[in-house]
Amino acid sequence: MTLIKSISGIRGTIGGKVGDNLTPLDAVKFASAYGTWLKDYIGKEKITVVVGRDARISGPMIHNLVVNTLIGLGIDVIDLGLSTTPTVEVAVPLEKAEGGIILTASHNPKQWNALKLLNKKGEFLNGEEGLKILEIAEAEAFDFSDVDDLGVILINDAYMDIHIDEVLNLPLVDVDAVKAAKFKVVVDGVNSSGGIIIPRLLELMGVEVVELYCEPNGHFPHNPEPLKEHLTDISELVVKEKADLGIVVDPDVDRLAFICEDGEMFGEEYTLVACADYVLSKTPGNTVSNMSSSRALRDVTNSHNGNYEASAVGEVNVVELMKKNNAVIGGEGNGGIIYPELHYGRDSLVGVALFLTHLANKKMKVSELRASYPEYYMSKNKIELTPQIDVDAILVAMTEKYKNEDITTIDGVKIDFAENWVHLRKSNTEPIIRIYTEAASQEKADALALRIIDEIKAIAGI
Repeated sequence: MTLIKSISGIRGTIGGKVGDNLTPLDAVKFASAYGTWLKDYIGKEKITVVVGRDARISGPMIHNLVVNTLIGLGIDVIDLGLSTTPTVEVAVPLEKAEGGIILTASHNPKQWNALKLLNKKGEFLNGEEGLKILEIAEAEAFDFSDVDDLGVILINDAYMDIHIDEVLNLPLVDVDAVKAAKFKVVVDGVNSSGGIIIPRLLELMGVEVVELYCEPNGHFPHNPEPLKEHLTDISELVVKEKADLGIVVDPDVDRLAFICEDGEMFGEEYTLVACADYVLSKTPGNTVSNMSSSRALRDVTNSHNGNYEASAVGEVNVVELMKKNNAVIGGEGNGGIIYPELHYGRDSLVGVALFLTHLANKKMKVSELRASYPEYYMSKNKIELTPQIDVDAILVAMTEKYKNEDITTIDGVKIDFAENWVHLRKSNTEPIIRIYTEAASQEKADALALRIIDEIKAIAGI
C-alpha cells in the first residue's frame, strides 16, 4: 500500500494507515492544503473550484471528502460529478473558476485514487506551486471558515456534453467527412467515464458504436493501462465485428490507443504521430513531445517543414515547451494528445475527432495508415538498485562514456545515436533507473537496452 506525494498532486491506495495510504484524513489534508494555497495565490477569500472524478469505486467517497473540505474553507464548488480529466480542464476556464481538482489515478488499478490539481487556466500546477502545497500540508497550516462564510455547491452534470460540443466545433474536425465514411468502431471504456463520453462523441459524428466495458461502475475488467497485453478482448472483438477500428481510453480519458481493423495495435506512440500528421497538413507549425516519446513525431514534423523539440517527461513540461515554441500540437507518446486550439491538456476526445477526420480524408484502412509512418520500436526496462548506490553518479558516468554522441541532460540522460536512442531516468521515489530505447526493429531496441543495462551494472558494480 502506498501514498505518493508529488508536486503534481497526491495519489495512493485506498485504506490502511494515515500517511501511508490515501485515507480519508489524507484526502482532507491535501484538499485543505490546495484550497489554502489557492486562496492565497489568487489573493481573494471567495473563489470557485471545479471538481470532477472518474468512475473508481472509491470515487464518491473521496469526492465527498474533497468537496466538503473546500466548502469548509469558504470555497464555492462547481461539482461535475462523473467526468474526465480533460473535461475538468475545459470547464475551469469556461466557468472562470480559480482552480480545479480531478479525482482520478489515471491508468492505475482500481485500488488507487488521486487528487490532480489545476490552476485557473485548467492546466496542471508547476513544480514551485506543487511544492508550496506540500509544505502547507506538512505544516497543516489551514484556516477554515466560520459558518456564515462556508462555500456552496453548484452541481453541473452537463460538462461532458459541453466538452463534446467544444471538440466538434473545432475547425479541423470534419463531422460531415466522418459521417460519410460510415465507420464502425469498438470502444473499450474500461468501465469508467470514457464508456459514456467516447460513445456519445462517436454517435454525434455518425459512427456506429460497439460498446465493450462501457458501464461506469469502476470495476476495471483488465489492467486499465492501455497496453497491448491488456487489450486482447477488444482486439478480438474488432475482428469479430468487422469493425474499422477499436478505440481504447484509460479511466480518466487522457490516454488514447487505437486498434487496427485486423486486431493489431496501431501503437500508443503513433496516436500522436497520426493526429500531428493531420494537423500539420492543415496548419503547418511546430510540435513537442517528451524525451521518451517516439522519433516518428520528429520525422513527420520535418516532412511538413516544421520544427520538433523534446521536453522533460511530464505533461507540465510538455505544455511549457509547447507554449515557448508555439507548437500547433504536441503531447506524450503514451497516447496523450495536446491540441492548444482547445486547451493545454491531454485529451482523448480531441484525439479521436482528429484521427477519424484524418482517416476519413485518407480513405484507407487503419493498418494502411499505420504502415505509412516511419517504423520504430521501443523497449522499456528498469534496473532496481540498492539505496546505497549513487544513481546520479551512474548517470554522470554514462554521460561521460557517450560524450561524443548527441547528449541531452534536461531529464536524466538521453543519448541520440544515428539509428536509435536511449533515455535513462531515475525514479523520484525509489532507487530505480528507467531505460527507454527505440530502434528500427524490436530486436535492435531490446538489444540496445540489454547493452545499456550491462554497462550500468558494470559501473554500479552489481
